[in-house]
Amino acid sequence: MTVTIVGSQLGDEGKGRVVDLYGDAADVVVRYQGGDNAGHTVVHDGETYKLSLVPSGAVRGKVGVLGNGCVVNPETLFDELDVLRERGLDPDVRVAERAHVILPYHRVLDGIEEDEKEDLAAGTTKRGIGPTYEDKVGRRGVRVGDLLDPEALRERLEYVVPQKKALAEDVFGIETDEAFDVDHLFETCREYGERLADENMTVDAGTYLQRRVDEGDAVMLEGAQGTSLDIDHGVYPYVTSSNPTAGGASVGSGLGPGVIGGGEIVGIVKAYLSRVGTGPLPTELGGVEGQTPDYDPADADDEEEELATYIRDEGGEYGTVTGRPRRVGWLDVPMLRHAARASSFTGLAVNHVDVLAGLDEVKVGHSYEFDGEEILTPPPTTEKWGRCEATFETFDGWPDVDWTEVADEGYEAIPENARAYLEYLADELDVPIYCVGVGPGREQTVVLEDPFE
Repeated sequence: MTVTIVGSQLGDEGKGRVVDLYGDAADVVVRYQGGDNAGHTVVHDGETYKLSLVPSGAVRGKVGVLGNGCVVNPETLFDELDVLRERGLDPDVRVAERAHVILPYHRVLDGIEEDEKEDLAAGTTKRGIGPTYEDKVGRRGVRVGDLLDPEALRERLEYVVPQKKALAEDVFGIETDEAFDVDHLFETCREYGERLADENMTVDAGTYLQRRVDEGDAVMLEGAQGTSLDIDHGVYPYVTSSNPTAGGASVGSGLGPGVIGGGEIVGIVKAYLSRVGTGPLPTELGGVEGQTPDYDPADADDEEEELATYIRDEGGEYGTVTGRPRRVGWLDVPMLRHAARASSFTGLAVNHVDVLAGLDEVKVGHSYEFDGEEILTPPPTTEKWGRCEATFETFDGWPDVDWTEVADEGYEAIPENARAYLEYLADELDVPIYCVGVGPGREQTVVLEDPFE
């Protein structure tokens, strides 16, 4: 069977900890899109592991697969594997031969284009993700399988590198270096291919995963980022370059939609909202200079700013990859309704309920007011979304308690007002809650349902 883990908001919902939580029952964990911009933190046996490319399940000894929907920086991949091995782990990671490769010129161009786009930039990590996906759809990309075939590799590089060199020099006016040198890239990539072959890491992902499913193995599919960053269903153009929604799990793994849809699809929800980058955020509290549109610290509401800082600090809302402070806000339920529809959630995992503890009241954006009308899901264009005003519902706050004890005792031990908050969410989305995160560790989770059972 399959269980697909989907971020329901703007990334950073705690997908890695849910993969870790349910990972004991999984035999294989698959990343189906994104690249090394997808920072995730896993706490296991008291140890904290910060990964950006290797699937979270590798920390727990599961087979990890980077599917064809991923873009792979071999340097990051090998660095992360080497660090995990130095820490006493023995990760088993396979890479789809159809996955596209992030090359040095992608990272250079990503940085340049980020500066050029200014207000249209999605707040990228400058890891080369977008330019690699651009080359993929432009049919000029280099795939993992090409790294194993020197003749094909040379042919691909001789076609694309002169184009990139001309773009950098003639359009952006920069002096190019070895990142745009065919011979240097060929030797570097050939060495990557040799290591991939020596360690028997490459697979035809769809065939490999379907065989595992047919043999009765449990496969977990792990999305990066979140629904509102989906290239088709998100806050365009403030989005990533792939599909974090459940449809992307099929396209990016090679498993058919009947296989994905026949399994469980768990939407991961943070009990409030956070994001790094620009774009509309109707339930935002305070603001972050350089990210919140039209934000002026001199005109900021001091009470809102204090509340935003409290949530940011309590929740550790700083990017795993970038270290940038995240914008924070109350839970946005229209955003969640949109996510639940786009991915057909069968269950919810709600994280960070403990972060809101101690507040006198907790709000949720129940709906939007748009041009004098109430709407329950985001409008299709970002410009319209930016004109939406959140309509709030208010819940009484809940106390800070011994959350580890709560996790041990179960759902009824969650403070009553927090349970009312959770039950409102489940009712609005018409999706049951499978687990509630009440702390950073895997053991600090109230588990109601196991999707593998």
